[in-house]
Amino acid sequence: MAASDVVLGLIFLSQTVVGALGNFLLLLHYLILDFTGCRVRHTDLILKHLIVANLLTLLCRGVPQTVAAFGVNGFLSDIGCKLLFYLHKVGRGVSFGSTCLLSIYQVIKISPEDSSFSELKLKAPKYIGSSIYLTWIVYLLINIMIIAFMTGKINKSNITSLIDYGYCSGVHPDKTLQSLFAAMISFLDAVCVGLMLWASSSMVLILHRHKQRMQYVHKSHFPRSSPESRVTKTILLLLSTFVLFYTLSCTFHICLTLIYNPNWFLVNMAAIVAGCFPAVSPFLLMSRDSNASRLCVTWIRNTKSLISGGTCQL
Repeated sequence: MAASDVVLGLIFLSQTVVGALGNFLLLLHYLILDFTGCRVRHTDLILKHLIVANLLTLLCRGVPQTVAAFGVNGFLSDIGCKLLFYLHKVGRGVSFGSTCLLSIYQVIKISPEDSSFSELKLKAPKYIGSSIYLTWIVYLLINIMIIAFMTGKINKSNITSLIDYGYCSGVHPDKTLQSLFAAMISFLDAVCVGLMLWASSSMVLILHRHKQRMQYVHKSHFPRSSPESRVTKTILLLLSTFVLFYTLSCTFHICLTLIYNPNWFLVNMAAIVAGCFPAVSPFLLMSRDSNASRLCVTWIRNTKSLISGGTCQL
């Protein structure tokens, strides 16, 4: 086994283990809050689906990539390859859509009472569930086309237009089908990116105006930021990280689509970049709490509150 394969395997293993552990702990945190009957934020439903989508993205790509990097070949059948790639793409899409929904909802939530979103503030929580489930349905349906593109490991000498992913192979489909699939995915991505950029700029503007207003009211000292401001800043950080890794991922994806028989480096770099946001995002979300042991402390606090008959919240 080449040294480069060992290094690559360690990178995939580290990314998958750390990212999956972070997402699992964060999901466990929210499940405990649900189980204990604690009062939670409306955005928690979106975050739970984002975490599940991140786990799908990481595990369905990271685990087989790690196994293949360490020299194990032919461990997946055609059906296994199709299923893993399908779930990976669905997870990526839902992660994209959930991040977009999270940003839009936060803009509505922190907007002033006299803004154009005043009526939506009351109605928005009712549509969170239907919006996130619609996101799942859309990406489950669109990515069915992936099944036609993927197959088990194939010898490169048999087919010229082949993408070797290490553990599976991707055959370039018919031009018409490929163009249709690319157009639908690109349209959804463009809409989501546009909405996220609008939401980011709106949140920055609202926070800036709020800061100026608070400084005017409290001239003697700088006011401590509100929980809404801290959550909004965390979401802005999440959006910025997402756009960065999404741009890099799109660049590699375009290269893989246009180049026949892409080299080893390009294929593996695309896989590594695709797993960066799902691996990093749970730690960004945890960072809104200054306590490093947030999950343990929250669990203990919520348990004590439940025993004493109090109300617990994030």
